[in-house]
Amino acid sequence: MTVLARARPRTLHRARPVRNRDGWWAAFFLAPQVAALLVFLVFPLGFAVVLAFMRWDGLGQKEWVGFDNFAAQLSDPEFGLAVWNTVKLALLTVPFGLGLALLIAVALNNVRGGGFYRVLYFLPVVTSSVAVALMWQIILAGSDYGVLNSSLERWFGISAPDWLGDPGWVIVAIAVVTIWSSLGLNVVIFLAGLQTIPPQIVEAARMDGAGTLRIFRSVTLPLLSPTIFFSTVVAVISSFQAFDQIYVLVDPEDNEGARTIVYQVYELGFKDFQFGMSSAAALILLVLTLLVTLVQFAAQKRLVHYDS
Repeated sequence: MTVLARARPRTLHRARPVRNRDGWWAAFFLAPQVAALLVFLVFPLGFAVVLAFMRWDGLGQKEWVGFDNFAAQLSDPEFGLAVWNTVKLALLTVPFGLGLALLIAVALNNVRGGGFYRVLYFLPVVTSSVAVALMWQIILAGSDYGVLNSSLERWFGISAPDWLGDPGWVIVAIAVVTIWSSLGLNVVIFLAGLQTIPPQIVEAARMDGAGTLRIFRSVTLPLLSPTIFFSTVVAVISSFQAFDQIYVLVDPEDNEGARTIVYQVYELGFKDFQFGMSSAAALILLVLTLLVTLVQFAAQKRLVHYDS
């Protein structure tokens, strides 16, 4: 008993340096990530918030202007047009893109060689967005050069619109490119969600006489609602941040139908050198994104089912 009583304090005394040493090693390995987070996220975000209340061209003195930048943007017709185009892009890409991805995922769920088809659908996701935009630029160009328009004219005698030149059709063309390039990611996400549905529930519904459509509506959709909710949130945020493919497909300066909020931020900051205005527009976009996301999270309480 005396030996054990003497041994216990020594054991506890030796354990403390081990825990302290583990903590130092953890801090050592976390330090680069924390430093990168501070340098590339926290500091730029804080600087943008401060800069939104100033007038600055990047070289001269900063001038405090309060909420003038926000008032100027909210009263600017170009910014209003950019907001409307961004909303239209989201309304086109989110429901149609997710709906198409869901149908393809359900079709591939029980198909042999599903892995091969997943790779095919996922290829556009890992392809450079600039390469995707250049390819679709060739397809959607005017009737003299565009693959789509020339084919429709030659084979069916249909005079298709100028997809990238007509302000009324350019947002539709951008939505098609966005849906095509992001389809594979949504298909893979939905397939993962479908594979988590217990087959016993589907079999029980089938034994009760439920048909394919009834099973899809009453069993598959409710159990897949968390996955649909996640994909919807991601798709809405991505549509609000659309820029690179639009910039390559068409110049929004020549076609106002392609002007989005992110392009407005880019033009104000890197073309006009109005960094205060650009930061204000970026913060307005951040607030709009947060509001839409909060609405989605509020709606999920009634529409999303987490229990099977």
